[in-house]
Amino acid sequence: MTCASQLYYKQNRLKQLRAFCRAAQSGSISEAAESLCLSQPTITLQIQALEREMSIVLFERRGPKIKLTPEGQVLFQLAQPLVEGIDNLDVTFAAHTGTLESGTLNIAAGESTILYILPEPMQQFAQQYPGIQLKLHNVTGRDGMAMLRADEADFAVGSMIDIPDDIVYRPSMEYHPTLIAPLDHPLGNLDSVTLEDIAPYGLILPPSHLATWRIVEMGFAKRNLRLKVALEAGGWEIIKKYVELGMGISIVTDVCLTGAERIIRRPLNDFFPSRSYGVVIRKGKYLSPQAKRFIDMMDPEFLKNQD
Repeated sequence: MTCASQLYYKQNRLKQLRAFCRAAQSGSISEAAESLCLSQPTITLQIQALEREMSIVLFERRGPKIKLTPEGQVLFQLAQPLVEGIDNLDVTFAAHTGTLESGTLNIAAGESTILYILPEPMQQFAQQYPGIQLKLHNVTGRDGMAMLRADEADFAVGSMIDIPDDIVYRPSMEYHPTLIAPLDHPLGNLDSVTLEDIAPYGLILPPSHLATWRIVEMGFAKRNLRLKVALEAGGWEIIKKYVELGMGISIVTDVCLTGAERIIRRPLNDFFPSRSYGVVIRKGKYLSPQAKRFIDMMDPEFLKNQD
């Protein structure tokens, strides 16, 4: 093989891998073609050439959607960091020379994380790197996972109980279960409270499909107590407001408590588990310099554990 043909082969291989990775991310040849500004036949030919040269099948084709085969999964994990590394070479070089002045950082998080955990690091990062565009996506846990898997978010910040095999989660902050009640509530006369003390009163809880409801319900069930719900309300700020108004009491994670609320609070560590929060990424994800800087600001040990 001549030097010219070797160079052409390497350039062609990069195009093939880029097309393959984009199709794997989106699960669609048409979406991959659109994102790369190429035609669908071009993407198909590049993937077919890669399959032919490596003697493997990369996708199971199910109508308009495609799914990675086991061999495709392995290649995707190997190729994705390489493709993103090449595509982001200018930004990576700028970061290594101390001139990280541009780029975009996409962060997925739930409402409580956005309100109570991210404001300080977001402000600090924006001050240090004013040229980097920050995009904060307010999503549910399920939607956040989908964004990570589609590489629509660089990373997520939040709380996880069940961790999928393709996800890395490092908890770095811990918050505790707390009873909150109106200032004039009878429970305020007790130095400590039990679930038996709480059971007669109506609770204000997040919607029943969310993890908080299930955790509270399980805690009561373990002590053979029935849950009495006075109101379902979405969001800790709304719940705190209605507790202040005397509409009920609630069991919250103290991440949402600032000290400015006009309520009483009592710890419930003996009855419910603490809740951890931390950084969430897809396994094998290429982390851009912007993402590494932000994560290092939040949790310096996270990247060390990834090495």
